[in-house]
Amino acid sequence: MSSVNTFVIVGGGLAAGKAAEALREHGHTGPLLVISDEKEPPYVRPPLSKGYLLGKEERDSIFVHPEEWYAKNAVDLFLGTSVRAVDPLAKEVELDNGRRVSYGGLLLATGSSPRRLRIPGADLGNVLYLRRVGDSERLKAAFTAGARIVVIGDGWIGLETAAAARMAGAQVTVLGHGDLPLMKVLGREAAEVFAQLHTDHGVRLRSRVEVERITGAGGRADGVLLSDGTRLDADAVVVGVGITPNVQLAEQAGLEVRNGIVTDAHLRSSVPGIYAAGDVANAYHPFLDRHVRVEHWANALNQPETAARSMLGQDAVYDRLPYFYTDQYDLGMEYTGYTEADGYDRVVFRGDLDQRRFVAFWMSGRRVLAGMNVNVWDVVDPIRALVQSRTDIDDALLADPEVPLGSLLP
Repeated sequence: MSSVNTFVIVGGGLAAGKAAEALREHGHTGPLLVISDEKEPPYVRPPLSKGYLLGKEERDSIFVHPEEWYAKNAVDLFLGTSVRAVDPLAKEVELDNGRRVSYGGLLLATGSSPRRLRIPGADLGNVLYLRRVGDSERLKAAFTAGARIVVIGDGWIGLETAAAARMAGAQVTVLGHGDLPLMKVLGREAAEVFAQLHTDHGVRLRSRVEVERITGAGGRADGVLLSDGTRLDADAVVVGVGITPNVQLAEQAGLEVRNGIVTDAHLRSSVPGIYAAGDVANAYHPFLDRHVRVEHWANALNQPETAARSMLGQDAVYDRLPYFYTDQYDLGMEYTGYTEADGYDRVVFRGDLDQRRFVAFWMSGRRVLAGMNVNVWDVVDPIRALVQSRTDIDDALLADPEVPLGSLLP
């Protein structure tokens, strides 16, 4: 096959599947390979902690495309295959079987991996993480009525798995370092909403704790020992303490790596002919005027369009605002925009926090940086428009549910 006309995608998630689709849609007619170390065709990860884990979605629903799509669109799937190395000078990738594949363009959509605990007992058999479809199936098997589940980590994955375990009838304890779950992400007022949500559903929240070890016998965990001497019984331990971008190939190939693979707004890496998308990409965002790496579904869904067009020599820029969502019990939430923990002045609320039906706005001065709608729907577009408009807005108008959000736009 012609190396100049061959495009290679490394990865097995949503970004890889959508990139293959976008390359075909935008006119790439040459050879197209997707190489993944997973045995499944590219699939979507949010259902693994949501609908699929809860048993509300069938296994077939997680895949980006039906398997026959790849043959129909002449996309070669190399599944259960690892890329051992990338040679940018030769423009080749080396597979784990020693085969070398030449490329004209290479997209790294290698995603991320869960951070592993570095404490005694962390390698016991029923210490569970969530990243791949098999992980979700192991969690589903562990989440049974009466099972004692200890979740280490009170971020999004920790809380979503806690909700799934409770809905299956398990007894659940969530352990966190901070004062409240999601405190660093949302700030105190919004974090209190999620803390109360889980408390109302019978989850035991333990804040400001340090885990000393996971206890067990016969290769299986049976409890978690805290630094204060408290021991919590456990039939399974779930670990959700963050993820790390999979940058090993990029580092070995000499790409600029800094909290992910550094790219420009076109998703081009520092090495010509190599691109990045999804969790692993630390991409320059023109609107935010900074590099941002977003570990959420929307980037994996939308960045491949830009990456594909860039690979084809078209002028494409990724400037969509970050977006993510969660579903826990009877709460649905969408978040649009971007701010860091120390990047805003205050949060303005519109609606009823006690009823968990509201919109929150993260403010810097009189400008909206981000918005989160909780059990309020069809407001993502006006929230996005408010952020992008950089309009000065009074808190009182934002807080008034009688004032349509669209009327606040210039």
